[in-house]
Amino acid sequence: MTLQWTAVALFLYVEIGIIVILCLPFISARRWQSIFNLRIWSWMARFWNKVFLTMIIILVVLFIDAVREVRKYSNKEITPDSKLQPNIFDHLHMKLFRAQRNLYISGFAVFLWLVMKRLVTLINQLASVSGMTVALQAQAENANEAAEKFMKDNDQLKQILMEGKGDKATAEGMELLRNEVGTLKEKLKLSEDALKKSRSEADVMKKQTEGLAREYDRLLKEHQELQNREDGGNKKDD
Repeated sequence: MTLQWTAVALFLYVEIGIIVILCLPFISARRWQSIFNLRIWSWMARFWNKVFLTMIIILVVLFIDAVREVRKYSNKEITPDSKLQPNIFDHLHMKLFRAQRNLYISGFAVFLWLVMKRLVTLINQLASVSGMTVALQAQAENANEAAEKFMKDNDQLKQILMEGKGDKATAEGMELLRNEVGTLKEKLKLSEDALKKSRSEADVMKKQTEGLAREYDRLLKEHQELQNREDGGNKKDD
């Protein structure tokens, strides 16, 4: 194997290792996001797009070259000279095998490079949605507690107004209590509206999270199928 194809093979193995690590179930998306937010990744993010496009171009060029080599040695016909020299026939088969191997290596390297970028994007999106969902749930719980408190205060004020008689409840006190009841009703309405809004936003975030999870599972299945195909192709070549 030449130096360039050895480098591509090592790059492919690194990609497989990174994707396997990213797919570990006991590392949450929020934990990965905290790792991606480290200072070193923030510094590398400025060059990420250029590096990504450069690697795509290099791998695609190598893939096209491998396709050309496969077609070249696949269409090679056996000449009378090759019959006289059997080593030529074996040499052609060896060239074809190497070309096919390089084709698989470069093709999977391109595919896994795209999958890895998409996987990192989905993990970041899933972590952001999870954080927003937790914040919305806390906001909804606080609004619910405030609404219950206002309802209890409202019931107590109503009971005081109904029981107030003679010297126990003067006209001025009754007016103050009525104003307080009106204020509490307005606050209760605002709290109920905030609670409804928070619940609706939480439902939207939950649906987005489920969609991201389905996309995450689909990428895992595609990755497993490609690995199975690669193993099957290697067995056939052996």
